[in-house]
Formats: sequence, C-alpha cells, structure tokens
Amino acid sequence: MPALLITHPSFVNHDTGPGHPERPDRMRAIDKALAHEMFDDLRREEAPLREDVEEWITRAHPQRYLDAIKAARPAEGEDPVRLDPDTVLSSGSWEPALRAVGAGLLAVDEVMNPQSGIRKVFCQVRPCGHHAEKERAMGFCIFNNVAIAAIYAREKYGAERVAVVDFDVHHGNGTQDIFWSDKDLFFGSTHQMPLYPGTGAERERGVGNIFNAPLRPNDGGEAFREAMRSRILPALYNFSPDLVLISAGFDAHEADPLANLRLREDDYAWVTDELCEAAEKSAKGRVVSMLEGGYDLTALAKSVAVHVKLLMDAA
Repeated sequence: MPALLITHPSFVNHDTGPGHPERPDRMRAIDKALAHEMFDDLRREEAPLREDVEEWITRAHPQRYLDAIKAARPAEGEDPVRLDPDTVLSSGSWEPALRAVGAGLLAVDEVMNPQSGIRKVFCQVRPCGHHAEKERAMGFCIFNNVAIAAIYAREKYGAERVAVVDFDVHHGNGTQDIFWSDKDLFFGSTHQMPLYPGTGAERERGVGNIFNAPLRPNDGGEAFREAMRSRILPALYNFSPDLVLISAGFDAHEADPLANLRLREDDYAWVTDELCEAAEKSAKGRVVSMLEGGYDLTALAKSVAVHVKLLMDAA
C-alpha cells in the first residue's frame, strides 16, 4: 500500500516575521528533501479548505475561542498580531491555519476508509498545533491540529480509542489539556524538562490516559529510546488504540537551536518503526503523523525524510 503526503503551497504564507524560528523556509526545506527520487512512490494530495473545518475546530476549542481568533485576524497590509509573545497571526495565516486542520481531517478520512488503500499519512503543515490549549494560542500554535483529528476520528468514524504520541522536544501541553479528562483519548510524550512550556511531569496523568516521560538536557538517543520502551510504548500497547496519531516534532535533534536534546536521524527512524509496529497490533496499521517543531533546516529535512521513508516502508 502507498503512503500519503498531505501539504499545500499556502503554508508558506503564514508569515511569522523576521528571525522567527517557525518560518516558511521549513516547508521549502522539507519540499526539497521529499523531491528525491526515493519518494517517487509517495502519494501526494493537497490539504483541503473544507466547509466543515470550523465545525470540527469547535470540537476541541470552544466557539468563543474560534471567534476570538477570527476577530484578531489582521487585514491584508496590516501588521501581524501577536496572540502571545511567540505566536503570530498575519494577514496570510488564516488559510494555512484552516488547511493545517483540514490536512488532519483528510488524513483520518483516508486511513479510516478501507477502500482508500492508505494506512500511513504524513501531514506537512504549519502552523503547528500541539501547544494550542482549549482556549489559548501559544508556542507558535493556533489550533490543535492533532487533537482535532483525534476527536474527528472518534466522532466521524467511531474509533473508540485514539492515541497521540508526541516526540517533539517541547511538551504538548495543548493536547494534554484537551485530552485531560477523556479516558478514551491517550496522550504520551517524551520531551526535555525543564523547558518551555513547563508542563509534562510524570505526575500529570489526567484520568490515567496521560503518560509523560521527561528527558534531561543533553540526553541523547539512548535515554530517548529507554523512555519510549519503559513508559510510552507499554502504555500505548495496553491502551490498544484504533488509530495512532503522531505529533512529529524534530526539534529534539542535536542540531536544533531551541533545545538541548541530542537525537539523530536514526532515533527518528527507530521511533517511527516502533509506532508503526504498535499500530499493527490494534489499529490495522493506521498511522497519521502531523508535523510539529524542528527549526534547524538541514536537520529538519533529513529527519522528516527518514520519518516519511519509514512510513512508506511500513505501509
């Protein structure tokens, strides 16, 4: 079966301003990497601008939050608005934000439809989403793309248990916030502590559905793999999800400027393989991966390439 890439040219129009690490060049670096002939068999579709996208956003965020973001949008030619010190809403951001959510919805449509022939999807999107809490934009994130996709899979397709595994270097506080009281939504995260946003301690457990495995500054692949093996993967297997979603942040790479972990491309290949294997056990191999962080362009491109290649090989 082929794997699927979902992205869109409009993602470069989300203008975060000079010097911002979450910049349009991230998309261009990934585009260049995925243009290699080894990805010729990767199916590609454009992230849609769906009529129902706002309806599904309000399954994870309240209507008043969506309305507030819409009201904050600057008109064309106006200066960008800062939703928080790090999170920018420019005149070109609205369409990418909706298409980023739409990518997750389309990805779920594809993997949950047995006639599609698709079981593995990578969503190359921006703005990223895992820091967006129910009613708070933060950490470069406006809407929580992966949480919305999880809720969509459950409500549209009857997936009883949906898991999100997050290996971004920063804790996915937004996904944890949205999932906190829902025993049928699993959140497992490896991340550096102490580090922004300051959440992600092991004691944060929700209703027994939250599994955090914090890592220390300068930890490398060995510590990362041990955290996955000892805490995240056993909990994931025990949860027995119907769908595995990945918050795929690549800023734990040793070259990344925003943190201090020491992961390499082979670590991302390893964890991708492990999560695909877990999906085979209970989720019919269904995996949707959504891009989060990763700010060194070379490291990001190489890491995404190995991640997507493993998804293709596991498809």
